[in-house]
Amino acid sequence: MYYLCIATGLSVLISAILDRKKTATALKIAWKKFIAILPAFLTMLILVSIILFLIPDTMISQYLGNESRFIGIVFASSFGSITLMPGFVAYPLCGILLKKGVSYMVLAAFTTTLMMVGILTYPVEKEYFGVKVTIIRNLISFCMALLIALVIGFFFGEL
Repeated sequence: MYYLCIATGLSVLISAILDRKKTATALKIAWKKFIAILPAFLTMLILVSIILFLIPDTMISQYLGNESRFIGIVFASSFGSITLMPGFVAYPLCGILLKKGVSYMVLAAFTTTLMMVGILTYPVEKEYFGVKVTIIRNLISFCMALLIALVIGFFFGEL
């Protein structure tokens, strides 16, 4: 993480040296976008913190943890398919769940279904693509998400 911060700082410094005006404009835009997502991000952190405080670690481990990977993948992929959550909210949540003992395989199933499968977006999607294409796209995306989870599990030695 420190390397990323250093690389970002150096990039901004080089950009400022090359074109100070464009860099200042870019930083203003970035600040405005940061302020725009901050309420949703803070709300998510507060809600996740409260939920994780109320739900015992044993329950999280039981349903999403290492003891029952298959059940964890089913729960995570189902929840990810139904939920509508932007990536900037999902990734910190996965970091918290990882610290609670949830496997990479389960987290991969959650995030990929979250990004690729859209049950809540179905009504809008069917208007643009039609029912058949929407269902086929969602089924293929769901299968790909499960395949990605298995591949992640293989590479992280969880299978």
